[in-house]
Amino acid sequence: MIGEHPIKQILIETRSYWDHEGTAPNARENFLKVIKCGTSALGAEIFASETESKFVFHTCKSRFCTSCGQRATESWQEDLEAILPDVPYIGMTLTMPIEIRELLEQNKHLLHGISAMGAEAIMQCAKARSGAHLLVLVVQQTFGGLLNFVPHLHVMVSAGGLQESTNRWIPRLRFDEEELMRAWRYALIAFLAEALKRNILRSSKTSEDLLEILATQYKRRWNVFISRAGSRTYRLKHDGRYVRRPPIAQHRTTRIGK
Repeated sequence: MIGEHPIKQILIETRSYWDHEGTAPNARENFLKVIKCGTSALGAEIFASETESKFVFHTCKSRFCTSCGQRATESWQEDLEAILPDVPYIGMTLTMPIEIRELLEQNKHLLHGISAMGAEAIMQCAKARSGAHLLVLVVQQTFGGLLNFVPHLHVMVSAGGLQESTNRWIPRLRFDEEELMRAWRYALIAFLAEALKRNILRSSKTSEDLLEILATQYKRRWNVFISRAGSRTYRLKHDGRYVRRPPIAQHRTTRIGK
């Protein structure tokens, strides 16, 4: 299906299954944008000379569109490449147990807050160990390889930091996975406990059951990963795979049957 805009084709051919009020409004809106992308439905610009003219159709600008999402990702990478200092960066991945993922799947309105929890956990670890301030960029991924709901954080962290006491840049800081895991676990459990206290954590379970789940998950070990230091360009390219683009790439789509 290369060159055939397969995602758009799939949406057009299955429109009767999703273009109705039973589909989530935001999904329906973006599906319609993708279908109209690059067509006269969105209008066009006309570029003309004395001898010829050309129509350039408007694009949908939806991050769920494979072409528009790709351009948005590349623009995001270029902007940060120009803004971030050219120092080595470390990649960190912060995950959570399935029990916590299940709670977040029922409370997706809380997903916006977990990125800040991850960043705070990392910064507190660095501050406690060396009194240093870091550069931290968090990219949240919510899907797994099977397109299942698996929220976790990809974090780009400067390998060095600014030490407050001496006002100097320390080029290499040491990060410990066990310390990071404990800080991340504490931050997210505290965040969910506060949401429960404020009655914004929705669940069919009772408050007592939810507190028991949080207490149990706080006692277990969570998985976190710390990579070796790499360049700014490499980390942006790696983490940019999860920014402003759909989880399925067009080149991975193959037609089977008619």
